[in-house]
Amino acid sequence: MARLEVEPGKSIYYEHYSGAGRPVVLVHGWGMAARVWDVNLSVLIEAGHEVVAFDQRCCGNSDKDFDVVTVKANAQDVVKLVEAAGLKSPVIVGWSFGCAVTVEAAAMLGDNLGGIVLAGPPTPRFTQTDDFPHGGTAEDVAGTIAALRDTRIELLSAIAQGTCHENPGEATIAWMLDMFLQTSPRADAGLADLGTIDHRELLPTIQAPGLICKGAHDAIVDPAIADICADLLPNGRLLTFENSGHTPFLEEREKFNAALLAFVADPSAA
Repeated sequence: MARLEVEPGKSIYYEHYSGAGRPVVLVHGWGMAARVWDVNLSVLIEAGHEVVAFDQRCCGNSDKDFDVVTVKANAQDVVKLVEAAGLKSPVIVGWSFGCAVTVEAAAMLGDNLGGIVLAGPPTPRFTQTDDFPHGGTAEDVAGTIAALRDTRIELLSAIAQGTCHENPGEATIAWMLDMFLQTSPRADAGLADLGTIDHRELLPTIQAPGLICKGAHDAIVDPAIADICADLLPNGRLLTFENSGHTPFLEEREKFNAALLAFVADPSAA
């Protein structure tokens, strides 16, 4: 297994697939792992793209005892992975919490960025404020953190069952729950941090092309947030998945994979 030390004595797990095509970095959602991208990873590899997939701090095969698990810390890890792998103008693909990580990593990468793809984005904000009526509330986030502490397995099971718009089947639910259960409780602080971010000023500074993928029936992140995200990105384009919830890359994988391959092949044209 490949590992990258991102802090003294602390490392993350990653997979680096060779390819002559444009490099792609896959950034999973909160509590998940690189394996969640498998139905998309295989398509990218077959198309000849270089791909890096990794487990975020406290998730999957990465170290579980990180002290700092913020959106920014995970974004810095993405930048370190890009640098360590020598990736040139990669497309960064994020899902859910990973979208917030992707946006901050994109700002850090500057000119060495081919584009970003965001699926089910909770950015620019995951929670409501006086001038942002979308998403949940700070109290909702606090309640989720408390439930993770008190009824962790039950809550994670419920999330695994509610991520998709239609029941994806027992095998898929069990697969997602297994990834959740590999995640250290230290990762909960990352979810708390997500409730505080505000990327309304950061998104307009990202000039690279962006593809925003919205599940019309998303029950985890308010779908209206994706619309705002696409509007704030100077070169952003919105793609709606009418039959999806929070996981369009799984629920409508053929449509998602086709759009992803077209974007990665030529972000500006797409």
